[in-house]
Amino acid sequence: MNVEDDFGYDDNDSVQYIKDSLPEHIKQKFNDDDITYIIDLVYEFYESKGLLDDDAADESASFEFDEDELVAYVTTNAVSDGIGEYNAEDIALIIEAELNYCESIGIFE
Repeated sequence: MNVEDDFGYDDNDSVQYIKDSLPEHIKQKFNDDDITYIIDLVYEFYESKGLLDDDAADESASFEFDEDELVAYVTTNAVSDGIGEYNAEDIALIIEAELNYCESIGIFE
C-alpha cells in the first residue's frame, strides 16, 4: 500500500492503533503481520472499486463502499491465499479501527 506518501499514513502506526482499539479477546487472535495483511486486502478492495483513483480523491467525491462486501472480500481472499479463515465480525472490527485511524490523521478531511 502506498497511501503513506499521499496522506501521512504510517503502516506501523496504523497497526498499533488498530491493536489498541480491539477488544482483548480479538487482539489475541491477530499478530502484526495478520493485521498488515488485512489492511493490504482492504486497500486492494478500495483500488478495485476505484476509490483510490485521483478522481475519487477530489473533494467533491465521496468515499463510500459496502462494508459487507469489503468484509467478504477480505475473508474470501484470506482463504484463497491460504492464510486461513477469518471471522467476519473480527474483520469488521479491524476495518472499523483502520477507518478510525485514517480519520484520526485527517485523511477524510
